[in-house]
Amino acid sequence: MSGSNGNGSYAEFLEAKAQIGGNHGFDPLWMHDDLFDFQVHLVEWALRKGRGAIFADCGLGKTPMQLVWAENVVRKTNRPVLIVAPLAVSAQTVREGTKFGIDVRRSDDGTAMPGIVTTNYERLHLFNPHDFAGTVCDESSAIKAFHGKRREVVTDFMVKQKYRLLATATAAPNDWIELGTSSEALGELNRTDMLSRFFKNDESTKVVTSSAKWVGQNADGRRDPGWRLKGHAVEPFWRWVASWARAMRSPEDLGFDGSRFDLPELTVNEHMIDSVNPAEGMLFNMVAIGLAEQRDEARRTINERCERVASLVNDTGEPAIAWCHLNAEGDLLEKLIPDCVQVAGGDSIEHKEKAVEDFIAGNVRVLVSKPKIFGWGLNLQHCAHMTFFPTHSYEAYYQAVRRCWRFGQERPVTVDIVTTPGGHDVMSNLQRKSDQAAEMFASLVRHMHESETIQRIEYECINMEVPAWMSGRQ
Repeated sequence: MSGSNGNGSYAEFLEAKAQIGGNHGFDPLWMHDDLFDFQVHLVEWALRKGRGAIFADCGLGKTPMQLVWAENVVRKTNRPVLIVAPLAVSAQTVREGTKFGIDVRRSDDGTAMPGIVTTNYERLHLFNPHDFAGTVCDESSAIKAFHGKRREVVTDFMVKQKYRLLATATAAPNDWIELGTSSEALGELNRTDMLSRFFKNDESTKVVTSSAKWVGQNADGRRDPGWRLKGHAVEPFWRWVASWARAMRSPEDLGFDGSRFDLPELTVNEHMIDSVNPAEGMLFNMVAIGLAEQRDEARRTINERCERVASLVNDTGEPAIAWCHLNAEGDLLEKLIPDCVQVAGGDSIEHKEKAVEDFIAGNVRVLVSKPKIFGWGLNLQHCAHMTFFPTHSYEAYYQAVRRCWRFGQERPVTVDIVTTPGGHDVMSNLQRKSDQAAEMFASLVRHMHESETIQRIEYECINMEVPAWMSGRQ
């Protein structure tokens, strides 16, 4: 047997083969001593992958993992790396960098400084992707909307980079098809190719199937045009996702000790509010059925619901978050809670960031805002009480609760859900989506283990000593 295949040595052939399957990275150059064992494992995988996603639950240390990943890319390329984060999280990233001894600079005007640079998604359009060797998307679920402007900006920015990392706690928990957004940003299959390969459109036949097989749900719980996993494609689909993503809700999912990450008790109280004013044309209150009636009921009960929230958070002397969804809710809560600060969508970025910094520092006791503004990425463990007006969006609820109920929280957490009789269906829908999210993660974790076993064997074979008679060395 010859030691050459005509294009180089057998060792070079093996090295080229190592890139098959989407590996575009390199072996770690440096690892921080303070990372937990499971964090080291994930960072090493992400660096060798080059372009991958880490779906790790809140409080498992995505920020230090991102920082160590970025620092390795900086050292490898001698070029800057950009970390893009939700509103107010970039300042938190700088603080985490200081904590871990990693230099991180914040840029608000598009300036690419040496080393690791961080900014908010709202400012990404100011930056030139060619200035950076790699990009990290913190809380990457923020880019999930297929037709959203943010998705297009982020995807277009990342496609020009060799090294890419997505990190989030909730990987499309109630809508598997949204994984296509992450895949596309990483240079894997785009949405159209993913659908044609793994999914079937049953819109015309109206096939009824298990909710666990459906994808493409809207935030209000309605199904988009009937996309579902093909029966024979369930296993290949999850193997494909596991080829570019790693998921964990506890270190135990990766085979590590998870006892250090036990969560404190979570108490969820449901407060039922009846409307004083019946719906138009009605003599008395009827249970709201359907989305339109539920929205009407929510608007008719704004006063009663906000008054109940105020009674729950006023005069406690403890930090609290009052989550809302309507501007009218936020405005009324601001009047009813004297020592609060409200952050609305129309406020300036400067006001939004200062408000959350004041809340974290204890200068403001109660924060009133919407999950879509502050429900992503922030560490608010100093607070152990929140109120919530439920909607059909499981992700909004999950992310909002996990701002406080997360690894690192030392006190029991209380969530007071203030709802109406029509909100009963909303709560049932949230529970169904929670069960579906658990099933999704279980499938991803199982195939992740299988994928890691195969990749570990391949990696060990690729890096084994090649005998002299095979390499041409005599």
